[in-house]
Amino acid sequence: MRAVSAVVGALAVASVGFAPHAMASDVQSEQWYLQPMQAEQMWKDSTGKGVKVAVIDTGVNPHTDALEGQVLVDDVPEAVAYGAADDYTGHGTSMAELIAGTGADGGIKGLAPGAKIVPYRIHLKGLTGVEEKKKTALPAEAIRAAADTDAKIISMSFSLPYLDQEVEEAVAYAASRGKMLIAGVGNDGTTGEDNIGYPAAAPYVLGISSMNKDNKISEFSSRGNYVDLAAPGEGMPGYCRPSFESYCHDMKGTSASTAIASAAAALIWSAHPDWTANQVTRALIDTAGRKWPKDDPTQNAGYGTIRPRVVLANPNYDAGAPYSDPLAKWNQEKGKKLVTEIPPASAASPSATGSSQAPEASSGADKAAAGSKPDKTENVAAESSSNDDNSTLWIALGAAAAVVVIGGGAFVVLRSRRAT
Repeated sequence: MRAVSAVVGALAVASVGFAPHAMASDVQSEQWYLQPMQAEQMWKDSTGKGVKVAVIDTGVNPHTDALEGQVLVDDVPEAVAYGAADDYTGHGTSMAELIAGTGADGGIKGLAPGAKIVPYRIHLKGLTGVEEKKKTALPAEAIRAAADTDAKIISMSFSLPYLDQEVEEAVAYAASRGKMLIAGVGNDGTTGEDNIGYPAAAPYVLGISSMNKDNKISEFSSRGNYVDLAAPGEGMPGYCRPSFESYCHDMKGTSASTAIASAAAALIWSAHPDWTANQVTRALIDTAGRKWPKDDPTQNAGYGTIRPRVVLANPNYDAGAPYSDPLAKWNQEKGKKLVTEIPPASAASPSATGSSQAPEASSGADKAAAGSKPDKTENVAAESSSNDDNSTLWIALGAAAAVVVIGGGAFVVLRSRRAT
């Protein structure tokens, strides 16, 4: 029997006393982040139309009110298609709705309602039955399969508790195919040991931290050298059971942050279809809300909070070089193990028009991890609400920075974590 020690990036359920049986009409009022992000204004410029997002998770139910017509089950490669439309916990469906839900019948309104979801079911915590586990794809298999499709973004709201060489190689392969890879950094911020799991800690992956409506990084959000950006991750509606009879409330975790960040990327890529993954990544970094120098990312919020509106509002925005990875320098400094030999994308591939995310500057990087970034303390003070977003939410983020030391080498073991 195949086994994987990945744990699902599930939104916290049992420990936070959820009140199930939410009325669907109340759900969109719980999506507190849509107003400060100026979603209605952004949707005049982009809804994510034309962008496919591969959601690698527990599967996606394509028949919820908010996802009817949004899920492309037939796009899943046959080799990993088992159970793609059969979500065994409700987690993957929640992520899909946060990305591309239509809001139909009062359901969740995704940040990129014009995008489409390609569902992948992988073997994570919550999957039961020997035969089910045998038939369900492993994370590396799903990532590689998604890399060979025309999905532009690979959204991964799960975490592995240790460096998995197969996952890291699959990530590098997907990057070489021009994919944008996004993953949650984990929910172990309160444990005192702030290591971050994979795939968020892998090169070429944007590691996403969680923030709350009070302008601060969530206490549960893992901290360390592999945080790249922050996105809303608390007070979310979603499914906490696979029955899909009703939503649950006040769910939280970096899983939701990952979905929101993936949707933000879809909005930008839809508005600029000729851009590469590098350029979309650079746009998110350059326009992120922060109160520290851009070239000095923190261990809590990385480069800052996603603000896709800033990109969409500027038709003359310069996204920079298409073949240069904006994370290359930061990846090396913070000790990400860089893969130096990345298979070239085939010209026959549907995704070959996208450039490789593999950085030119780091093509000869040391294969061993370089060590941890020195610790620093973030400015936690919120800026005045007179900023152009009419909210402090997208400018100031705060929490005391923590030192994370992760050794190099292929046998690094991290604490088990939940990247929710």
